[in-house]
Amino acid sequence: MPIPLPKHQRYTPVFLPKLAGAALALAGLLAMAGAPARAEKADHLMPLNIASQKGGSVDVANQRTEFLGDVVLSRGSLVLRAERIDLRETGDGYYQANASGKTGKQVSFRQARDVPGEAIEGFADALEYDTRSDSVRFLGNAVVRRTQGNKVADEVTGAVIVYDNRSEIFTAEGGATSPHPSGRVRVVLMPRGAAAAEAAIAPQAASAVPLQPSVTLPPRKPL
Repeated sequence: MPIPLPKHQRYTPVFLPKLAGAALALAGLLAMAGAPARAEKADHLMPLNIASQKGGSVDVANQRTEFLGDVVLSRGSLVLRAERIDLRETGDGYYQANASGKTGKQVSFRQARDVPGEAIEGFADALEYDTRSDSVRFLGNAVVRRTQGNKVADEVTGAVIVYDNRSEIFTAEGGATSPHPSGRVRVVLMPRGAAAAEAAIAPQAASAVPLQPSVTLPPRKPL
């Protein structure tokens, strides 16, 4: 049964796979009702900028550039950080970036959404970004979140997570490189609308009731 959500959000029910390596298509996890509210509309029109600490090498013949050391790739609100990025240009002018992290520091990704204050951010051991399909593929110990300000609204974890910026659909797979020992995909959906308001009020109501300390135990009733 669909979960009731506010007008600007719509989710499909999520079922966790029982077997490691099973694919979980989260179609509609961030699908919008009515007017779509997607990643920043102007991002795909922006130039691709790359800066690195150690520089890199350029292979003109194969249209391939490698950047090393604290590499930052940006395109509008999209920011990708990695230890190494291998960037290739296709014959029709699109780019494919393969990014990898290092021990103790994963690749990070962040992009603002058209919804004010919201963003998509993710972390993985490696990442593939394709400007033609405008998609991001997180590989190994992957975690992708939708954030609202400083709060996490939704979170997906798995061995592989593919995020389509245009449709805002996640596809996740479990496996040996999932952050969870069992290899499962895991999805966390926070309460919304009336449910979120109720969840916010409950802790306040509980804290409003003063606790009455007692230094003695009540007498035990006879059986």
